[in-house]
Amino acid sequence: MPGLCSLTLRAQKTPLLRASVHHIKHFSSSSCKSDYADTLPNLKIGTHTRVLFQGFTGIAGRQATANVKESLEWGTKIVGGVKPGVEGEHLGLPVFPSVKAAQAQAKPDASAIYVPGNQTAKAIEEAIEAEIPLVVAVAEHVPLHDILRVHSILKTQSKTRLVGANCPGIISAIGKCRIGFQPLPCFAPGKIGIVAKSGTLSYETVASTTRAGLGQSLCISMGGDPLAGTNFVDALKIFENDPDTEGIILVGEIGGTAEMDAAEWIRDYRRRTTSPKPIMALLGGRQAPPGRIMGHAGAWTAPGEPGPEEKYRALERAGAVMVNHPEKFGEGMKALLTNRPSNSSSAKLTTQSTFGGQKRGLHTMRRVIPRRQQTLQKCQSRNLYIKQFQALDMLKQTGIQVNETSISASDVHISLTIDRTALSPALIASTSPGFESSNSTRLPFPYTKERFEASDCIITAAATQLSLPISAHGKLAGIVQALWQIFKQKEAFVLEVRAKYSAEEGFEVRGARFGFDDAAFRSSGRQEEIHALRDVKEEVPEEVEAEKDGIVYVKLDGKGSIGTLVNGAGLAMNTVDALTHHGGSCANFLDTGGKATSETVKSSFRIITSDPRVKAIFVNIFGGLTRCDMIAEGIILAFRDLKMSVPVVVRLRGTNEESGQRMIAESGLPLHAFDSFEDAAKKVIALAKE
Repeated sequence: MPGLCSLTLRAQKTPLLRASVHHIKHFSSSSCKSDYADTLPNLKIGTHTRVLFQGFTGIAGRQATANVKESLEWGTKIVGGVKPGVEGEHLGLPVFPSVKAAQAQAKPDASAIYVPGNQTAKAIEEAIEAEIPLVVAVAEHVPLHDILRVHSILKTQSKTRLVGANCPGIISAIGKCRIGFQPLPCFAPGKIGIVAKSGTLSYETVASTTRAGLGQSLCISMGGDPLAGTNFVDALKIFENDPDTEGIILVGEIGGTAEMDAAEWIRDYRRRTTSPKPIMALLGGRQAPPGRIMGHAGAWTAPGEPGPEEKYRALERAGAVMVNHPEKFGEGMKALLTNRPSNSSSAKLTTQSTFGGQKRGLHTMRRVIPRRQQTLQKCQSRNLYIKQFQALDMLKQTGIQVNETSISASDVHISLTIDRTALSPALIASTSPGFESSNSTRLPFPYTKERFEASDCIITAAATQLSLPISAHGKLAGIVQALWQIFKQKEAFVLEVRAKYSAEEGFEVRGARFGFDDAAFRSSGRQEEIHALRDVKEEVPEEVEAEKDGIVYVKLDGKGSIGTLVNGAGLAMNTVDALTHHGGSCANFLDTGGKATSETVKSSFRIITSDPRVKAIFVNIFGGLTRCDMIAEGIILAFRDLKMSVPVVVRLRGTNEESGQRMIAESGLPLHAFDSFEDAAKKVIALAKE
C-alpha cells in the first residue's frame, strides 16, 4: 500500500496515527470497508437495550444470576442467557444453547460476559461471530495473547463493540440499563458522563456526583487491562454528542497512552467548540514507583510510554480541571456547570485555585529497581521477569549469537512489546537504554503477522532509527523474528535486548530482559515451564505472603509511617497519592481486591503491622458490592484478634456507610471513623506524627 512506510516512520510521534498504521497494515490484503470505529454508537445504551448474559447458569453462573436479579429489579431489559448446548429457562428467562441461537430468537443489543478469564476470549469471539452490537467483558486475568487475538478479529469487522475486559462494565443511569456489576445504590439519573480505568475510583466518582445532586447520564469503564476494547477518546466522542451529558469526568491511571490521546482530543474539542462541556479529571498512580505493576494488569509503564507527570500535565494543559481525590468531583463539577466557561482560559484558572492540584504521592506490586537505572536487569512484578542468563539461553536456542557484557554507548536497543493504542504488538528500536521517545521509533504491527524479512517496511524503519546500513537489514530481521517467535510461543508482554552490530560479526546480543504474562499461567494453566522459573526466595517476603491471600501488597522504601489498607487498585493508588498530597508518608501500598472480606482485612492488618515503621493505619474502603457494615465488623474482629495497639483511621463510603461508621465509633477500640477523605487523612497523618 503506497505511503505505508512513511506512515510507520512517523507512528511513534502521533498516538492516533499509530492506530491508523496498524489498521492500514492489517487490511492491506483484504477489504477496507469494515471499521471498528463504526461501532461507537453501540455504546449509547438505555431503556431500549436488550441484554443477553453469557455464563448464565450453573456453578460458574452464580455471580451472573445474582447480577441478573439486581439488574432486572432496577429496570434493565434482559432477554435471556446462554449455556452452551442447553435450552431451558432460568429466573423466568430463556436459556439458549449458543449466542447465535440467542441472536436469532431474542435479538439482543448487548451481551454481558460472565465467564472466567480463561474462557472470556472464546465467549467474545462467539459474540462477534453472532454480530452482537455491544459486548461487555468483566473478568480479570484474561490472558494477554488471548485478548491480542480478539482485537485482531475486532479490527476486521464493524458490527461489534467491546467494553473491557477486566472492568465493571457500562451503565446508563437515565435509561436504567446496567451491563456489569456496578453498585446500583450509588447511581442516580443525571447529567454527568464518566469514563474511568478504575472500578473503585469510578464508584467514588459516581457517589460524589450523586451527593452533589448532579447524577449521571452514562458511565463507561475502560478497565484495568493493558488492551481495552473501548478507550477514553471513544467515550469522549459519545459524551460530546450526547444531549443527556452536560459535564464529563475522566479517571486515568499510570500505564499506556490513553490519557495522552484523551488530552489531544480535549484540546481539539475545546478549540473547535464555542461552549465546550466542562471536563474534569484525576490521574491515579502519580507516586507509583517506576517499574511496578499497581494491582491492575495494565497499571505499568512500558518502554517509551509517558510517565504519570507527563500525563497529568497534558490533561491540565488541554483544559481538564484536575483534582487529587474523587470526592471533589461533585461540588467541583457543580461549580463548573453553574459558571460554564466560554473559553479555555477561565477553566484553566479554576484548576489550581478551586480544586487543588495533585502533588507527588507513592504506589506499587513486587519490588523493583527504578526503571531507568535497571534496564536489562531482573525486576519483579505481577508479570514474571526471568533472569538475564535465562533470557539469553532462550535466544541461543533460536540461533542468536549472545555474549553477556557490560553496557556500551554504541549498543542498540530493541524491544517487542504491546501498543495499547494500536491494540497490537509493537517493535521499538532505540539508541538509548531507557527507550525514551526522542531516541526511539515505535512500530505497531498485526498480531497475525508471521515473519519479518529484510525488505519488511518495519525492519527498514527500525534500521533507519538505529543508523544501520542496508547490509544489516537481514541480520536485524533475524533478531526480530527470533524475538517474535519467543513473544508468541511463550506469551510474553515485553522482550528487550541490547546488542552490538559490526559488519564482520553481525549482531551480538549483550543483554536481555524478558517479561511474561502471568494470566496465561494463573487462569489458563499455560506456560508452566516459564513460570516455574520464578524464585520467590528473591522477592520481598511480605509481598509473597500477601499474594497467597489474594492481596496486592508493596512495601515502599523510605521512612513511611502510615500503613494503608484499601479495596481496589485504583483507589489504593489514589489513597497513597492523596495522603502524600496532604503531607503524609506511606509505608506501603495494599489492595485487598474489589471484594474485601473480614478475612482479607485481618490478613492485611497482620502484614501491615509486621512493618515496624508503621505508626498509624489508614483504612479506605468504598462499599460497592461489599457492605460497609460487614467491613466494619471485620475490622473490629481483626483488631481484637490480633491484639493491635496501632491506631487505625477508617474511612467508609458507599453501601451501608452510616451503619459501618457507627459500629466503628461505638467499638470502644482505638478506631476513628470518618466519611470525608480529607478529615480522615488529616487525622491519620497527625496520629502517625505523634
